Amino acid sequence: MTQRRTAASLLRVMPGIESAASYRRSWLAKDIVAGVVLSTLLVPQGMAYAELAGLPPITGLYTSILCLLAYAVFGPSRILVLGPDSSLGPMIAATILPLVASGGDPARAVALASMLAIMVAVIMILASVAKLGFIADLISKPTMIGYMNGLALTILVGQLPKLFGFSVDSENFFGDVTGFLNGVAGGDANGAAVAVGVGGIALILAMQRWVPKIPAVLVMVVLAIAASSAFDLADRGVSLVGELPQGFPPFTIPHVGVADLGLLFAGALGIALVSLTDTISTASSFAARTGQEIRGNQEMVGIGAANLAAGLFQGFPVSTSGSRTAVAERSGSKTQLTGLTGAVLILVMIVLLPGLFRDLPQPALAAIVITASLSLADIPGTVRLWHQRKTEFWLSIAAFLGVAILGVAILGVLPGIAVAVVLSILNIFRRAWWPYQTVLGRVPGLEGFHDVTVHPNARHLVGLEIYRFDAPLFFANVKTFRDNVRRLARQDPKPRWILVAAEPITDVDTTAADVLFELDRELDAQGTSLVFAELKTPVRTKIDRYGLAEAIEPAHFFGTVEEAVAAYIEHTGVNWTTES
Repeated sequence: MTQRRTAASLLRVMPGIESAASYRRSWLAKDIVAGVVLSTLLVPQGMAYAELAGLPPITGLYTSILCLLAYAVFGPSRILVLGPDSSLGPMIAATILPLVASGGDPARAVALASMLAIMVAVIMILASVAKLGFIADLISKPTMIGYMNGLALTILVGQLPKLFGFSVDSENFFGDVTGFLNGVAGGDANGAAVAVGVGGIALILAMQRWVPKIPAVLVMVVLAIAASSAFDLADRGVSLVGELPQGFPPFTIPHVGVADLGLLFAGALGIALVSLTDTISTASSFAARTGQEIRGNQEMVGIGAANLAAGLFQGFPVSTSGSRTAVAERSGSKTQLTGLTGAVLILVMIVLLPGLFRDLPQPALAAIVITASLSLADIPGTVRLWHQRKTEFWLSIAAFLGVAILGVAILGVLPGIAVAVVLSILNIFRRAWWPYQTVLGRVPGLEGFHDVTVHPNARHLVGLEIYRFDAPLFFANVKTFRDNVRRLARQDPKPRWILVAAEPITDVDTTAADVLFELDRELDAQGTSLVFAELKTPVRTKIDRYGLAEAIEPAHFFGTVEEAVAAYIEHTGVNWTTES
């Protein structure tokens, strides 16, 4: 029995073992083919996103290998592909670059990035143990759209100097903009670099639109390497990737100073939140197609294991890639053997063919990053928010400005995450603070009682106001409730009953109960009764515990609005023939 429990626990923590045990031979060819196709995307993107994070290109390949291996064992999804990600690159750079010495020591940058990945892993695994997968819900879709739009602009502007063949020494958004404009105006742009970079962007976008099944990034990389050799681009001043280090990524425990841990931890929190949100949303999308269930807490274990493996082998934080997952799915992927195949092929390349991408122009890597940044932006989604709900549109714009202007200009891209989360929470609080509220009336031809805003010709019984408040009653909104009830009580003629249609009120806290008690006494003194209908059982139980039911009078609580209206008619003698 103990062995069975141990085996079951092991399978829960390491879903890859269970997946391997149930593997079907018919999937093998599809997984391997998909892995070969995937590797053609993993290599150039891995190098490009490493440079986006301010790291040597080889670290992107190390990261890709180790995270794919770890997620295959610990990740619950059969289809997700993890790796270096364009949305994390600026966050990693914003965290580690201020800590790197002024000389820009690459070894120190790698050590900091590796420690950052380990911290992300620890945060993810601890959050999984604490069952905190719901944290991904703290960022609403409008604020996430705004955040990604801001991130896309940040990445685009930051890559423009590399695309044009020169560099800019800047640590913020405005510095990148002014540095790029000054460089172009000063004649620093390299014509050959511009041709490679802009041509690469045009080729990728055109192929993605017209021939999406062909790996556009691979085609562009091959053509860029061919152009580099054919036109001697290095002699024309175009920077090349150069020879990559040969061999398996070395196991390394990163050494960083104690003074650096605070900023690294803050960065790790933001990266973990974005990575979790991205993974859950991507997993949900692909699980809906394959019929799999989402296991949020196990996904955190998978992400944590992937980051830990990367961090111990000179890698940096990773996340799920929607684009690479889509490529794997379109190529016929069935299981994580696809990712394992991709990892093995990358490893073979850096062991046996480290010079394969020696002549790849740096502007080509910039083109890959820029096209990835364009895919992050969701302009149609922003326009849709404008037409659907103006409030959420402005939330999106505020998140965008928090990333692209305020956060990037002052503290780097990381505060944009805080802006997105705070705005999402404030939006929730705003809705609860000022919820929708209305008066109900009877509409001829319709059963029940209905919103007078929607049905302005709804009829009312003389002396009865039916009031609905669409939120739980708590300390922040109970005064809004009280003020609206007072306003109804001041009407002429004065109502005898104010009937609260309480079905939407899902909670009443102690502060709200005290206010209701005082409000009931105040209305009684004016000759108006406060009456409730359709209170949910848990809420009624709380009211009884507070002693509020006795204070208001048990007779003033009804199961339905219809019962309460019938009781009012019986009590007053008013009927619908004398309605107002």
